Amino acid sequence: MTDRQHLLVHGATFAAVGDGGDISGVRGSGPPDGLFVRDARHLSRWQLTVDGAVPQTLTPVADGDTTRCVLVPRGGRQEPPAYTVFREQALGDGAFVESLRVTSNRPVPTTVCLAVTADADFTDQFELRSDYRTYAKTGAVRSRRILGDGVEFGYRRGEWRSSTTVTAEPAPDGVEETGTGARRLVWTLELRPHGTTELLLRVAARPHGAAGEPSVPASPSAANERLLALEGEFVEGVAFPTGWPELAAACARGLADLASLQVTAAGPDGEELRVPAAGAPWFLTLLGRDALLTSLFALPYRPQLAAATLPALAAAQATETGADAVAQPGKIVHEVRHGELAHFGQVPYGRYYGSVDATPLFLVLLGAYVEQTGDTALARRLESHARAAVGWMLDHGGLTSRGYLVYRADQGGLANQNWKDSPGAICSADGTRASGAVTAAAAQGYAYDALRRTAGLARTAWADETYAALLEQAAGDLRDRFQRDFWMPERSFFALALDGDGRQVDALASDAGHLLWSGLLDKEYGEAVGRRLLEPDFFSGWGVRTLAAGQAAYHPLSYHRGSVWPHDNALITLGLARYGLHDEARAVAHALVDAATAAGHRLPEVLAGYGRDTHTEPVPYPHACVRESRSAAAPLALLTAVGGA
Repeated sequence: MTDRQHLLVHGATFAAVGDGGDISGVRGSGPPDGLFVRDARHLSRWQLTVDGAVPQTLTPVADGDTTRCVLVPRGGRQEPPAYTVFREQALGDGAFVESLRVTSNRPVPTTVCLAVTADADFTDQFELRSDYRTYAKTGAVRSRRILGDGVEFGYRRGEWRSSTTVTAEPAPDGVEETGTGARRLVWTLELRPHGTTELLLRVAARPHGAAGEPSVPASPSAANERLLALEGEFVEGVAFPTGWPELAAACARGLADLASLQVTAAGPDGEELRVPAAGAPWFLTLLGRDALLTSLFALPYRPQLAAATLPALAAAQATETGADAVAQPGKIVHEVRHGELAHFGQVPYGRYYGSVDATPLFLVLLGAYVEQTGDTALARRLESHARAAVGWMLDHGGLTSRGYLVYRADQGGLANQNWKDSPGAICSADGTRASGAVTAAAAQGYAYDALRRTAGLARTAWADETYAALLEQAAGDLRDRFQRDFWMPERSFFALALDGDGRQVDALASDAGHLLWSGLLDKEYGEAVGRRLLEPDFFSGWGVRTLAAGQAAYHPLSYHRGSVWPHDNALITLGLARYGLHDEARAVAHALVDAATAAGHRLPEVLAGYGRDTHTEPVPYPHACVRESRSAAAPLALLTAVGGA
């Protein structure tokens, strides 16, 4: 695409369109355009022509929950446009709806030939990533069937079945072949002098395995009303700070985004649950770590997110060892995918367990949920799952044998299995990557907090004092061991990780702030770390960098080696407040809120690490998720940490 891309999101459905509302299907350097449902592209082409030509965009699509644009025929100053097209698009769950209002600008009757060229290639999202891998799809067959009011596109491969139906009101005058597999719906419109006519197009996606028929909205305005009602319900009742309107606006925007980022998942008894998806466009699915942190940030304000996330992850908890998916008994799932490639085992992410930290974070959220709500019933229901998660940490995770949670690179999946999961993220100050079994610092903090909180559950919900005492002893031992092995006295900071030989991976990284959030550090260490994170090499003015500037490994436009992540900074802010560093917590909170304010009160997944002293506006990271649940919930964490200060 040559123009900007605009994203619509509704549950497990998202659409990416250009400035004029078109979908080209052309591969570019950025994310692909199209209509996507459950990891597959259900519209790969959606292009409007009028009188055989692509109209000019007079008013481009603006960012929002509904896209609206204004189009006119191309021409010069001497010949005013003969017509104007007002185009509006919106989403439902598994559905896309568009209205085209064509208005004549002439005082005489006018004939306009309008066409929409549509196609559905059903490409899996993993095929559209920038790594350009190819996947064999033996026996795959695509079909097209003309309907009385549109066209149906179909796809099958073995037992896999998907379809996309395009219908229109009024029905098209004809459906034409194009020679490319796409079909062109055509209308001949007779417009009265200065008259207007309207077309309504509806797209229903039926991905493999989806239950029931999609509910296609009656119109874009009806879809928008439905989404606004959902967002309003999510925002209602939250007490926003009156003395800090920018934070209040960021919280409201974040809650509205969380409302649209809900996807369905099954609980332990097969019940349907609504849980936070990680983010659009690439991760509109359940990711364990992301859903857990999102639910933790939102817990004081929207505890129902935790109440759904916990049983959904319990239902997907591993019960046996599976090498391809890095599964081990008791381990909490990292990623759940519903696409064709996952179904046929061509990517390992159908249920993928390559995360060292989702399991302790599951226990942290369960303990925090009971503390926040007093609802011990959920803790009792999930007792076996929680004990299995502790068992994984002690046994397969490495706490007993190695003293820490460890992971090894997964050749078919993720090289790093902590929150900084890009290949070069866990590195020394000179950029050398850690090798062997990696012991990531932040995960040890989560493990410590998980042991302590589960000990509390053992006492309050399970009446098991012996188990509680064992967990508390394990937590205390981990704390002592960590502060001995990870502290770098020559740098007055904690190492990012230990490598397979137990050597310190000495990059100065933001992960140390997670140790404050977890309470792993003694007061003296915690205060030293907290103040260090606010020094200029770490603190960009828009937040704390993932890696301090000045190190050879630092790059402001890397994913994890110098960028600024809102959710990372939210954890740091909560940690600073926990250790009584309230001025520092307010500094980070104000920086993030200012970044949100500069972007319409919405925080992206990640920002570039350029400093505010030289860049008066936050610089976007080029491949960030536009809507991301952890970032959407981050303002709520700031509100918890600093109030309305």
